[in-house]
This record gives sequence, C-alpha cells and structure tokens, in this order.
Amino acid sequence: MKGLLSNIVTVVNGAESSIAAAKLAIALKKQYGSRVIAVYVVDTATIRSLAMSRIFVPDESEEYERSLEDTGNRYLAFISDLAKAKRLNIDTKLLKGSVADEISKVAEEEGADCIVLGGWGGDAVHRDMVIEANREIIAAAKCPVLVVKGPQAEQVYRAL
Repeated sequence: MKGLLSNIVTVVNGAESSIAAAKLAIALKKQYGSRVIAVYVVDTATIRSLAMSRIFVPDESEEYERSLEDTGNRYLAFISDLAKAKRLNIDTKLLKGSVADEISKVAEEEGADCIVLGGWGGDAVHRDMVIEANREIIAAAKCPVLVVKGPQAEQVYRAL
C-alpha cells in the first residue's frame, strides 16, 4: 500500500489562489515526501469554441494559444523555483485540451492521491472562470480534491 499523499497534482492557472495551492502542495511534499506534479493546461477547447463562433480568426487562435503556452511555461518555472527555494524538486507538465479532462487524465495516469486546487478570488470575470474550471475538475476527479483558500498556505510555505 502506498503512503498517504504519495502523488499530488496541483493545478496552476496563474491566479494567486493557484500559486497558494502550489505552495501548499510543496509543503505537503516536504511533510509527506510526496511527488508533486504542477500542471498548467492551455485551454484549447475554449480557443476552438471561440474560433468556431468567429470571435477569433484562425491566426488569432494560433497566436493566443502560443501566448498561453508561454504564460504556462513561465508559471510552471515560477512554481518550480518556489520548490527549489525550499530545496525540493517537483515535476511540471504543460498540457493542451479541456482543463477538466486534462487534469483528470493526468491525475489518473500519475496515480494521484489528491488534486490541489486554488480557491477563487479576484475580479468577477476571472473568479467565475476559476469557479467553473474547479467545478468541472471536481466533478471529473477520481481522487480527493483539496481546495486551498485563505492565507494559511503562504504561512505554511514560509515556515518550511
């Protein structure tokens, strides 16, 4: 039988709450010796939907997707640096597709014991997008999901 919280997937989306979730996942790694996989998903499903409804033309869709890839790589590097600052290493993955489908798939493939999500905050538009994505991830997940809210994640990370 594998240990408690052996494999953790943390969802990175650029929101402050997802950074807090990643910090808590890093703390769990330190506490339990967990493997942490930070995942950023380029939401190509939404990009395709925008293109089909003619909000984007094909060139705009490709440019937007490349921009999201660059952004995702920067966020994943930032999370990796947070772990390294605590003398820990984590794995990172940049995926493309539907956020909920890709998170569910990687959690299953990696044998995740838990998915760690950031809560919600910020402006109304961004908050609504995060809430919807989190709802879909929770619905699709086949393992427990931890939603991180409040300042405790930062405090725990600093104490490492």
